[in-house]
Amino acid sequence: MSDEVPEGGGVPRGTPPPSVVPPAAGELFGERVDLAAAYVAYLADAGVERGLIGPREVPRLWTRHLLNCAYLQELIPAGASVIDVGSGAGLPGIPVALARPDVQIRLVEPLERRFHFLREVVAELGLRDQVAVVRGRAEDVAGEFSAPVVTARAVAPLATLYGWTMPLVQTDGVLLAIKGRSAPDEIEAAAPALRALGVPATPEVLHCGPDDDTGTTVVRVERGTGPLRKPPAAGAAPKRRSSRPAPGRGARQR
Repeated sequence: MSDEVPEGGGVPRGTPPPSVVPPAAGELFGERVDLAAAYVAYLADAGVERGLIGPREVPRLWTRHLLNCAYLQELIPAGASVIDVGSGAGLPGIPVALARPDVQIRLVEPLERRFHFLREVVAELGLRDQVAVVRGRAEDVAGEFSAPVVTARAVAPLATLYGWTMPLVQTDGVLLAIKGRSAPDEIEAAAPALRALGVPATPEVLHCGPDDDTGTTVVRVERGTGPLRKPPAAGAAPKRRSSRPAPGRGARQR
């Protein structure tokens, strides 16, 4: 589960250092923009040192990471509870929390070093009343808790992500997955996996934030009201019918 952006190349020339707060951040985070700046500094220092953020990502932490994630808040209802799956360095969960003080967020992360990093960041930013950190895999915590909104960014292809996240989505809730420009193709490829779960909705591709390339592409999937089906395990062979004839149809019964 990586915090690499879904798509993108090298750092463009003229990219400001992370210490320069872009105007869009002030508009998005409001009174919490200083906390957002502190989070950026934490990512640029401890995040790189512990291998959670690549060094080349530092100059664009604001634009390609914090803002890219925080724009997701446009799709989250007021006062909602959110589960962020495979949170890694806290993306998108922490930026969404900073932009939306009204929501409660649970960060789910299986790796120990990332789990401890997230707990430190939440404590440093004073977000303990709003953000909880849970160590575990999404498929392992399913059944322990759920939420009307589940988020994910750069976690897995949709065909795999559906199976991990949909059991965490409450009835009539939604999955919001940050993806790149290839989202429509990925939706088409993952359609059988969604049908196998018994989810009838057709995923939507939405755009959050600015209308240009700095905005965020999101795949939104409604959970629906029906029960989920458990898909067959990956690589499992289909059950074969027995080749033995039934009694009374050519077989002598002893």
